Amino acid sequence: MSPKISDIGVARIFKENETEAITNRVVGTYGYMSPEYAIEGTFSVKSDILSFGVLILEIISGRRNIGFVQFILIAHTIL
Repeated sequence: MSPKISDIGVARIFKENETEAITNRVVGTYGYMSPEYAIEGTFSVKSDILSFGVLILEIISGRRNIGFVQFILIAHTIL
């Protein structure tokens, strides 16, 4: 793994009373997406926290996250 600086956020500003949103256009790397965003298009501030947690786990373990991609493929097969 070679270190790089990047933006891991969903890059959407929420309004004052808004806590989550739904999109039809899901973009990003599956290994860093929250399951609800990857499958349903629902995202919130918690989506960024999950992405950051995955990044921290990769840094601590020295290994890339590959398990979630397999989960998505299985979920799409079932659905």
